[in-house]
Amino acid sequence: MTDRLSYEEKKELPDSAFGLPERREYPMPDAAHVRAAEAYFRYCPENLKPRLAQAILARAREFGVDVQSPIVLSYASR
Repeated sequence: MTDRLSYEEKKELPDSAFGLPERREYPMPDAAHVRAAEAYFRYCPENLKPRLAQAILARAREFGVDVQSPIVLSYASR
């Protein structure tokens, strides 16, 4: 499994699988995508970073991923 989803795969995911569901951005249907969302966190608009960080941590717990990024962790605690 790569961290790339096809348009069709992404289209079939429920909103709840996305870090930013209203924008359908940062899909996290599995552990590999949670790690990808952590890696691409810096590209998230500043005003949405706290919400995305919390979503990353929630999905990480679900999939047993250890979030390493101090930036993601600091935004999640805001």
